[in-house]
Amino acid sequence: MDVDLRKVRYFAVVAEELHFGRAAERLHITQPVLSRQIRALEKELRAQLFTRNRQTTELTAAGRQLLEDARPLLAGAQALCRRVQQAAKGSTAFTVGFMPGITVTGAVRAFSARHPELSVQVVRTSWSDQVQGVHEGLLDVSYVRLPVDHRGLELRPLFREPRVAVVPAGHRLAGKESIVIADLAPERLLQDPDAVPEWRDLPERTGDEEAGPRPLFATVEEKLEHVATSGGVLVLPLSTATYYTHTDVAHVPIGDIGPNEVCLAWSAGRRSPLLPEFADIAAAQH
Repeated sequence: MDVDLRKVRYFAVVAEELHFGRAAERLHITQPVLSRQIRALEKELRAQLFTRNRQTTELTAAGRQLLEDARPLLAGAQALCRRVQQAAKGSTAFTVGFMPGITVTGAVRAFSARHPELSVQVVRTSWSDQVQGVHEGLLDVSYVRLPVDHRGLELRPLFREPRVAVVPAGHRLAGKESIVIADLAPERLLQDPDAVPEWRDLPERTGDEEAGPRPLFATVEEKLEHVATSGGVLVLPLSTATYYTHTDVAHVPIGDIGPNEVCLAWSAGRRSPLLPEFADIAAAQH
């Protein structure tokens, strides 16, 4: 069965909006045209993707599965187009993504020395988009902090580092040589609990019981400001915590949780020998 990527893209927008009118506006097509395209996709897949009434549009189980699979599929198609266009232009760039706190200078210099014909560029990423650039073809390789979704990626382990609790400078835990994760049970965690499963799985987390919805932050800088001004805690890799200078917060080692693992990631579908070569160089630096 051949799947029409245009219809899949239309479906993904409707699934994000859960409203055919708003989705049609985003796609710059009329709502009747969009509805016909979705019906055609459902016919091709032999599955109902949405349930609709006058008030709501919801994904079916088949729709949820398609949305999960559609995102990497669409990103891969976008990456394919971008790489083909770069090849047509004779592009000789090699782009490396890196997370704050991770130093890539040694690996980039060594790789550049081996390949003077390449323009090796570095791009800073964040927790929310550290693999997105790989999937979309914007990055050839990216230094990532686990956990990440492994689908569609090759991962080469590079190194591990301890994790620390970031607390207000005047906090009861500030200045301690080490703490255990249970010491944070009364505190409010200012990040996705799935990123700190040791805290998430504590039997009692009194700090979150009456705090209301967790604030949404786009950057580590915003989270640190919130720690300093409004309280709450973060659990970060040591290099990330020390990367940001902030006199109103302190970091304390956590003695009973595992380290954060840093890997190099690249698209599993690519066969360029440059990718494992850079990975070998990066691994040799640590």
